[in-house]
Amino acid sequence: MEELVAGLPPYLKYLVLAFVPTIELRGAVPWAVQQGDRLYLPLILIANQLIFWPTYWGLELLYELIPEDTWVHRKLERIRHKAHPLVERYGVLGLAVFVSVPLPGTGAYSGSAAAWLLDMDWRKAFFSVSLGVLIAFFVVWGLSEAVAAGVVAFRALL
Repeated sequence: MEELVAGLPPYLKYLVLAFVPTIELRGAVPWAVQQGDRLYLPLILIANQLIFWPTYWGLELLYELIPEDTWVHRKLERIRHKAHPLVERYGVLGLAVFVSVPLPGTGAYSGSAAAWLLDMDWRKAFFSVSLGVLIAFFVVWGLSEAVAAGVVAFRALL
């Protein structure tokens, strides 16, 4: 991961990582905590919330141009299939839960795509994705701090 952002100023490193699909805040936050750059955590959070706009509106413009036999189309259909039960049952909160699970394939990109694929109103979708990103941010940050504290405590024992 360090090779991807080597030589960039710190704020730009975390912006780049926050915008990379599958890494998003799930990789940027632990790295910021490990590097001692907690100052950039709000930047990572805001960057992840901004992912909604190009993803949601980009699909609006480009979805029809994606051939059905490509991996991109299959990936989008997988996202729709994974998110549909939660959104169908719980609506806005279901999508927020889908986005907030800190696992690959459930972040801001997937949530924004799912919102568009499931015909959610963009206002509700943005609220839902933002709420999910906020929850995921605090979960990942808390876990990162706990691991960092455990590592420091473990080193003190040695």
